[in-house]
Amino acid sequence: MSALDIIGVRKRYGTVDTLKGIDLSLDSGEFLVLLGPSGCGKSTLLNIIAGLAEPTGGDVRIDDRSVVGVHPKDRDIAMVFQSYALYPNMSVERNIGFGLEMRKVPAAERAEAVKTAAKILQIENLLERRPSELSGGQRQRVAIGRALVRNPQVFLFDEPLSNLDAKLRMEMRTELKRLHQMLGTTVVYVTHDQIEAMTLATRIAVMRNGQIEQLATPAEIYERPTTLYVAGFVGSPSMNMLDAHIADGVARIDSSDVVIPLPYETSAKGRPDQKLVLGIRPESLRLASDGEAPAFEANVEVVELTGPELVISATVGQQRITASLSPKSDIQAGTRRRFALDADALHIFDKETEKRL
Repeated sequence: MSALDIIGVRKRYGTVDTLKGIDLSLDSGEFLVLLGPSGCGKSTLLNIIAGLAEPTGGDVRIDDRSVVGVHPKDRDIAMVFQSYALYPNMSVERNIGFGLEMRKVPAAERAEAVKTAAKILQIENLLERRPSELSGGQRQRVAIGRALVRNPQVFLFDEPLSNLDAKLRMEMRTELKRLHQMLGTTVVYVTHDQIEAMTLATRIAVMRNGQIEQLATPAEIYERPTTLYVAGFVGSPSMNMLDAHIADGVARIDSSDVVIPLPYETSAKGRPDQKLVLGIRPESLRLASDGEAPAFEANVEVVELTGPELVISATVGQQRITASLSPKSDIQAGTRRRFALDADALHIFDKETEKRL
């Protein structure tokens, strides 16, 4: 039995279709990340699951029970918001247990639940403090603790780490991963940060314009993006996108004399002069050795050392590429160098349909 089913969910505000028919099914214990830019509909979908908004059409089922029209408090869900929404006049202990207090849970049971949550989140020494005495990461732990004591069927997270600095975000990602592995609760998590999605999710739903562009594991999303949009959205630095066309069974990069062999199935099915987009991950490029193929020449314009890698910005004809190389690579700006790639590292898309070939 699925823990959460979303069936043909649509949402319309006036004449604007925010969600255009979403279908999802989550097994118990899955960690689903809704990933996409602002305005793609991910938070609207989360609010519909939570009961903070009602769908225009479709159904939402939790543990095989329709919850459309059911009050949020009766849905067996718990939600953590972007803003911590803590009560400033209450201690950490009471903030965590306040929801149980409002539900008239006996004091002894409530105290035990708060103690257990605090131990899991490693904030036992903070229970007597007020929110104003806590760091951002500690406040986020308290907000998670408030959801945790509910022991819900589904956890909902709405961009919970976006208010934290880079170091704290990384620490909290690790904590959330540890927490999910420990509890095994079903999670739906909204973010625009593809690093969060890749590190946390068991599956990712990449959203665009109110629809799911691709639903797959992080590895599948990264290694076999089905559309140009997904390919460009996931990955840092972003995937190189080179305009090309089919000529004599190979891909010729536009505005250059560079040719790259195509897999047989692509060249056999492709039309002469068919417009393509060749996707190459920056980390799939390397400096070519003598005679190595496939390879191409590029004009190196910028060399940046980030510490663990050397990020190269170069041009092929009039098109720009980025390469992530070893920090010990011998390369300088203003030179012309050959770059090689493995044939299986090439992602080929039809330029017209933006679909993977």
